[in-house]
Amino acid sequence: MATTNTGISKFKSNFQGGARPNLFECRVTFPDNNQALREQSRFLIKATSGIPTSAIGQIEIPFRGRNLKIAGDMTFAEAWQITVINDVDFNLRDAFEGWVNRINNHEANVSDDAIFGQHLGYMRNMEMVQLDRDGDENGIKTYTFVDAFPTNVSAIALAADSNDAIEEFTVDFQYQYWTAEGVTS
Repeated sequence: MATTNTGISKFKSNFQGGARPNLFECRVTFPDNNQALREQSRFLIKATSGIPTSAIGQIEIPFRGRNLKIAGDMTFAEAWQITVINDVDFNLRDAFEGWVNRINNHEANVSDDAIFGQHLGYMRNMEMVQLDRDGDENGIKTYTFVDAFPTNVSAIALAADSNDAIEEFTVDFQYQYWTAEGVTS
């Protein structure tokens, strides 16, 4: 009986275990470069919208009843979202609320460039690292969201009958573009 190159043994020899969606780490850089907050965020960010989309627009050029489709511009329209576990010290919640408030003050409706130290100083690079099962914190691949800033800090729902839950909130970031380092195809 002849063997084929498409059997389970061939699949097994070409499969390295698969990347796991629960093995990731988000590295948030706050405007004041607070290392304690950065370290806390590594552990209290429990979810992310994940690996970003690559989307190139298309331009259609009509010609004699047909459309020639050519590549347009790369777009980065999707927000990058993280889900944060709210600890009793409210450190991360306070940091995100403060960041948004300094971008556009709740009361005065102005930006606080003096706190940021420079024009557009509220923008920071963020990282999402896909980790491997070997525990190496350098990860398999790192996505950097360049010049990111928070645009939404979600509400936290409260209820008297939620006695076996931990508070969570989401933060949406807009960014200029993303880069990737690590595994290449």
